[in-house]
Amino acid sequence: MSGADREGLLQALALLSPGTPLRDGLDRVLQAGMGALIVVGDGPSVLNICSGGFLLDAAYSPQRLSELSKMDGAIVLAAGATRIARANVHLVPNPNVATTETGTRHRTAERVARSINVPVISVSQRMNVISVYAGDQKHQIDPVPRVIARANQAVQTLERYKDRLDEVSVALSALEVEDLVTMRDVVTVLQRNEMVARIAAEIEGYIVELGDDGRLVRLQLDELMGGIADERRLVVRDYFHEGATWHLAEALAALAKLPADDLVDLRRVASAIHLGEGPPDLDLSLSPRGYRLLARIPRLPDVVIDSIVSQFGDLQKILRANIADLDDVSGVGKLRARAVKDGLSRLAEASILDRYS
Repeated sequence: MSGADREGLLQALALLSPGTPLRDGLDRVLQAGMGALIVVGDGPSVLNICSGGFLLDAAYSPQRLSELSKMDGAIVLAAGATRIARANVHLVPNPNVATTETGTRHRTAERVARSINVPVISVSQRMNVISVYAGDQKHQIDPVPRVIARANQAVQTLERYKDRLDEVSVALSALEVEDLVTMRDVVTVLQRNEMVARIAAEIEGYIVELGDDGRLVRLQLDELMGGIADERRLVVRDYFHEGATWHLAEALAALAKLPADDLVDLRRVASAIHLGEGPPDLDLSLSPRGYRLLARIPRLPDVVIDSIVSQFGDLQKILRANIADLDDVSGVGKLRARAVKDGLSRLAEASILDRYS
């Protein structure tokens, strides 16, 4: 799913989350045993495919939506579902747009969503389900208890993956201090980090779909994901091979776009982010630049971290530097130099203890 399609689907799901006026109206339609076809958006692109019906321009209410659904035609709502623009409309999308649906209402909904950039909602009278179409994506709205159960299961999976990520992250820190890092160690951390991020993205969708009922899931997700994105950025920055047209943003984007099948292959992960020159060798020794460990020192600004790394080049040289050497770095100063030296010493000791205890 592309980023634009995902964003459009999440925006549509937010309109339909439990407790919203639109969801209340759709639930009324289902309870009455009726069907409906609803377009959320009344711009020129929507009006161009509308035929017949009548203009309303009335304030939206769940009761009005339910009553208007008794007619066969589609209902057109204003963007944000704040007003009912038209009702009993015949939609005429491009018939050449591909569709996988078979029912007339669902086929029209999919073609409209693929033709123009608006969410379309189809309520099936026979199946008693609500489906939302956004771009090339279709999502069936499930009952709240079922969505909560799936969200809780995803959170439990996230917790297990997060524990494994913490283990390999601690191991990488110890290996960095000992100067024993291989490409395999780095790629394993990035692989686990990306897996955790993808599970979190799935949970985000559940939270949007749940609306107010997703507050507790949101709290759990925020607690589990604290610092994950920063960790990924710092690991990539420590090890990737930068080029004239290949920078940190490109490396992070390449990691995020990796297909799921490629993500389980460590060599493909290494190759995607340009972790080294030439074909990836997972046993190749690597030396971190030092961004990741320096970022763990409290109240050390990014600009100072950049200056230290630029001055020394890699982590081992930074670890061997004395206070006077650090003091010579622009923007550090004697007090901060001592804080950096002490902070790195504590981190090194803690990393070794965590690894071998």
